[in-house]
Amino acid sequence: MSEKQKHASAYWKENVRYLFILLTIWFVVSYGAGILFKDALDSIRIGGFKLGFWFAQQGSIYAFVILIFVYIRLMNKLDKKYGFDE
Repeated sequence: MSEKQKHASAYWKENVRYLFILLTIWFVVSYGAGILFKDALDSIRIGGFKLGFWFAQQGSIYAFVILIFVYIRLMNKLDKKYGFDE
C-alpha cells in the first residue's frame, strides 16, 4: 500500500470515528432525553414547559445544529492534519 493510500485510509477511519461519536451524541439527546428519560426530565421546567417536552420538540434540533458546526470544525482540523485542505 502506498503512503498516499495509508494517509487516505487513516483519514477515513478518523472521519468515521468522528461521525459515530457525533451521531451517538445526537441519538442520546434526541431519543434518550426526548423519549427514554422524558418522565425524569419533566420535573424540570424551562419557560413554563417541561424539559422532556422541550427536548423532544426543540432541544434535539438545537443539538443537531450544534453538532453540525462541531463536525465542520473537526473536519477542518482533520483536513489540515492529513494535508487535504485547500
